[in-house]
Amino acid sequence: MRALWSVLFGGGAARIRSTIAAMSRAAERGSSQMNVYSPSLAAASGMADVIGEDGKVVVPTEVEDAIRTLIRWSGDEPEREGLIDTPKRVARAWREYCSGYASDPGVHLSRTFEEVGGYDSVVVLRDIPFQSHCEHHMAPITGTASIAYLPRDRVVGISKLARVLHGFAQRLQVQERLTAEVAQCIQDNLNPRGVAVVIEAQHGCMTGRGVKTHGVGMVTSRMLGCFLDDASTRKEVLALMGRG
Repeated sequence: MRALWSVLFGGGAARIRSTIAAMSRAAERGSSQMNVYSPSLAAASGMADVIGEDGKVVVPTEVEDAIRTLIRWSGDEPEREGLIDTPKRVARAWREYCSGYASDPGVHLSRTFEEVGGYDSVVVLRDIPFQSHCEHHMAPITGTASIAYLPRDRVVGISKLARVLHGFAQRLQVQERLTAEVAQCIQDNLNPRGVAVVIEAQHGCMTGRGVKTHGVGMVTSRMLGCFLDDASTRKEVLALMGRG
């Protein structure tokens, strides 16, 4: 499975070695978030796409071959009618599932507004649906997130908070890191008095394999600033999120 992923998103051994070297250099510099967007890492991993005349991403031959290998290993025949075009479909689907690697979610917070009529209370966006994939089994993660911040002197359009969430979710993830990344991105770009992120999600690696237990929701939270330091403020924001 790891070899398949390397072919799908590495573009060959040379690109893979280059990517590993770039990640090692980042680690040596003390980077604590290896899932954060970096133009140099994106280039090293061969993320640039070629668009065909039909407007669709051109799927490299080695990617199609890798998916055919997986189909055969699963016990089916990739040349039969129902599967003949599956390698291209799967490759393009994964490009979309992992489109978050191609951009920095923080760009969505670059446009802010200072004229908010003196509003200085909590801003909450509740129950934002999202989908991601776990980095351990590449199985779906589906859930909702509630995001809140206490502005200092500026706010953003509410859709931007959802875009930040989706930008990080469209990568291979673990829920704990996703929660922390969304919160830290808002903190770094808006410098609010506080940030709170609560995510509840179901994991396909638990429902579709292994223990095969359905209906279990995993809840993670990240509190920064006043929501971390002040119990009454934290209680208020959790109540606004419907978790009081």
